[in-house]
Amino acid sequence: MALTKQSIKTTVEKFSTKPNDTGSTSVQIALLTERIEYLSKHFSANKKDHASQKGLMHLITQRKKLLSYLSNYNRAEYQKLIKTLGLRK
Repeated sequence: MALTKQSIKTTVEKFSTKPNDTGSTSVQIALLTERIEYLSKHFSANKKDHASQKGLMHLITQRKKLLSYLSNYNRAEYQKLIKTLGLRK
């Protein structure tokens, strides 16, 4: 995983709702999005890295489940997160 502690910390601070909030749905989705973006760039140089592709698919599925949960639970937060991360148009 190429995410540094500093980048994780800034993401947590940006998307947390309370101090020391590292497990909320918004924070989890933001961290997953960073990892997915990193792996997507990784595959442009390493096309035959099939083990990491399987991991990427798992991360995408996990993010999809969390987005679905957030959409059902808190629609306003979902819309704000989608807009901030630029996931959908």
